[in-house]
Amino acid sequence: MISTTSRVLSQFTLRSVESSDEQSLFQIYASTRVEELAQVDWDAAQRESFLRMQFTAQTRYYHSEYPGAVFQVIWVEGAIAGRLSVHRRDQEIRIMDIALLPDFRRRGIGTQLIRTIQDEAVRDGKCVTIHVESFNPAQQLYERLGFQKVASNGVYHLMEYRMSPSAEVKS
Repeated sequence: MISTTSRVLSQFTLRSVESSDEQSLFQIYASTRVEELAQVDWDAAQRESFLRMQFTAQTRYYHSEYPGAVFQVIWVEGAIAGRLSVHRRDQEIRIMDIALLPDFRRRGIGTQLIRTIQDEAVRDGKCVTIHVESFNPAQQLYERLGFQKVASNGVYHLMEYRMSPSAEVKS
């Protein structure tokens, strides 16, 4: 289990979200929407307003719909590099959100985080699930790590990792 206190892993540290992290968390969220918002003809103020509204709605939703969830920031090289939100259920570990700022992507951090969660799930006899947008390139990472699409709901796919006795996680 990834604890709610600081935990040093090989490349990064996880710690519980604090109220002083809000602006950093917003920046992380906004960084995940850059390509999508490039499609709309809005000025910077309109984008900022939309992103703040969406960020606030998502934050409220996560806190109301996932009681007991763990909300963490990912620290790399002395700076906040991303966020991780996980909800542990009786038979499932739900990765509600995992996001890294662009400068920290493609460095193996997400892979290591997900593998740690997968190891916990295997040890505890649970599956790991995550919702991912159909156009999100992270789908390739999840598939490489053994996740399979098990359902679709609009633009979202529900992906699941369930270790079978003969399954192996691909490197």
